[in-house]
Amino acid sequence: MCGIIGIVEKHADRSELMDRMLDVLAHRGPDAKSMFRHKDTILGHRRLSIIDLETGDQPMFNANRSRCIVFNGEIYNFREIRQELEALGRRFRTNSDTEVLLEAYEVFGLDFLARLNGIFAFALYDLEKEELLLVRDHFGIKPLHYYSRDGLFLFGSEQKTILQHPEVPRALNYRALHHQLNLRYTQGEETLFEGIKRLPPAHYLVYRDGAIQSLKPYWRLQPSPRQNMDEGEAMEQLHVHLRQAVERQLVSDVPLGVYLSGGLDSSAIVQKMHELGVPQINTFTLGFNEPTDEFPDARRVAEHFGTHHQELSLTLNPLEEFPKVIWHAEEPKINLLQGFNMSRFVQPQIKVALGGLGGDELLAGYDIHRFVYPFNRVHHLIPEPLQRLLQWKSDFVFQVQTSVNGLPYDEYRRGVQLLLSIGQIERFYLILRNVWDVDPGFYREVYHPRLRKAMQKDIPRVEAQFHELFAQVKHLNALDQVLFVEAQSKMVNDYLLVEDRMSMAHSIEERVPFLDLDLVHFGFSIPVGLKIKHNQTKYLFRKAMAPYLPPRIISKKKWGFTVNPINNLRKT
Repeated sequence: MCGIIGIVEKHADRSELMDRMLDVLAHRGPDAKSMFRHKDTILGHRRLSIIDLETGDQPMFNANRSRCIVFNGEIYNFREIRQELEALGRRFRTNSDTEVLLEAYEVFGLDFLARLNGIFAFALYDLEKEELLLVRDHFGIKPLHYYSRDGLFLFGSEQKTILQHPEVPRALNYRALHHQLNLRYTQGEETLFEGIKRLPPAHYLVYRDGAIQSLKPYWRLQPSPRQNMDEGEAMEQLHVHLRQAVERQLVSDVPLGVYLSGGLDSSAIVQKMHELGVPQINTFTLGFNEPTDEFPDARRVAEHFGTHHQELSLTLNPLEEFPKVIWHAEEPKINLLQGFNMSRFVQPQIKVALGGLGGDELLAGYDIHRFVYPFNRVHHLIPEPLQRLLQWKSDFVFQVQTSVNGLPYDEYRRGVQLLLSIGQIERFYLILRNVWDVDPGFYREVYHPRLRKAMQKDIPRVEAQFHELFAQVKHLNALDQVLFVEAQSKMVNDYLLVEDRMSMAHSIEERVPFLDLDLVHFGFSIPVGLKIKHNQTKYLFRKAMAPYLPPRIISKKKWGFTVNPINNLRKT
């Protein structure tokens, strides 16, 4: 896992600037620092050595040095692709997955992107065409940002590197701020810095001749539930795909371990490692002296599989850590401290950690899914005239509460509005996610008058950001729609962002087996009636894992890896 940077700027020697930018990314790659300049383009790389420790340095070149690459991530199926290329006569000088990317592009062109299974963000530079190709993985597990204006093009793993350039204004993006205040994350390509964008997941960007030539998807998630899939087949295939995912993600030339929360997802990863015969499984659990600490459950799993288990309980001073943590996150969020401290805890012993993120989105594990499921079929049955009437009543309920300043009744008002939004799954979902701009009148309550006019005139409501996602799966039932949308929004731009930034803050590569491409394809083929049944989340997964995990882990309620700053502030 690494950090990558690039500058394309005419008639400017930015070597000194690149050196500073690389220093800003030192936490992403403490093992090596390098740069390469060709005409108006300069590429930089910080390396965290995981695979091919001896010959994997970057930028890496093809045989005739006509192309080079800077790469952040891991290609889990690189050995299979390498064998295919060798059968076609290609020869390799290293044992790295990075060289496989170069050779695959030489042979297959852009079609090689469809063959990749992994976590990645990379820039491939053609010296003859003076063309940059930027690519980000299917689910945006690895970050990649860019800035393009007036012939200046910059890219970097983190936004703070781009901000080092003197021509980039440090200006607040009010569109992103509005979405941050609604969603607690920024959706889509926007960031909180005006002009700095995120390359969307599963997209590639081509930059040449002073401009972005194309920005296109190379893959789309297309849920295809198989309604005739029975429970037995689903459980059997779930085991096959999860085992395969874990086995792929064990590839490493350095020590690795598991973030073991004691929940179902991380426990299942440990079980599959045990099944695969991993000789020593390193597991780590962190707590904060809070009611949500899961030490007993994690210990139960560790003892069940005989892992090398370590625990750490911390008492935090949140205000002391927040400035450093937010600098790494690049967005203000409250639940950052746990991941930051977890990676600091494990860093002296391992370089790679497997985590359970993605299991809830794939297999219906959140409490929000329990609210959607009872109305799963009803949403399609409400006619539009009735929807409009219910919408009018919802707006009226909001007006009544705000007119009497009834803040204590806010939760009840939202509950009534939720029921009145049956038939409008987008609105139903956003209310569940506590989005407030579904009621435009809230602009008066939230924003200062000097901001209100601009916010209402120029910034689309959050609902507009989700309309396209819901439209792609409007033929599916409500819960399938929500699972798809969550995988394309909150998982990518909130959970995965936090996991990447907080793990890399201490140079830890975190892998997510539940987002293995084959497992995701299978997961979105499971009918929703097997994922959740009798309103029990993860019904299928619980039943599939029941013979292999302690009963307490199967039956326990989801806690989540959270830390409550208020509790910790009371202790200080």
